[in-house]
Amino acid sequence: MEDILDVYQRPHDPECPMVCVDETSKQLIAETRVPIAAKPGRAARYDYEYRRNGTANLFMMFAPLEGWRHVKVTDRHTALDYAQVLKELSDTHFPNAKKSCSSRIISTRTNPRRFTERFLPPRHGGS
Repeated sequence: MEDILDVYQRPHDPECPMVCVDETSKQLIAETRVPIAAKPGRAARYDYEYRRNGTANLFMMFAPLEGWRHVKVTDRHTALDYAQVLKELSDTHFPNAKKSCSSRIISTRTNPRRFTERFLPPRHGGS
């Protein structure tokens, strides 16, 4: 934990931006009945009944010292998707950075092997 806290104390370096990455899943719902509009002295009322419209995964990226944030919405929530987001982060959002400092590169859902599966060419021949 102390190592992460030390990262947050580093001075701003545009060649090594500090980027925080997190992910969450959200259930998408729709109203099944029209809400009752608000009236003076009474708040709008919504029925508790709803219809499920699936889920969406949100990858949140935040570079506090750069004043930058971005949210990527995906249909799935897999380690390969996470690897793709990190690649997009380096190739698209911070292409001129020599390296980035991320507060969450390896998570319980992400194995380093997934990065090599996704982005390195397959080995031919023996192992």
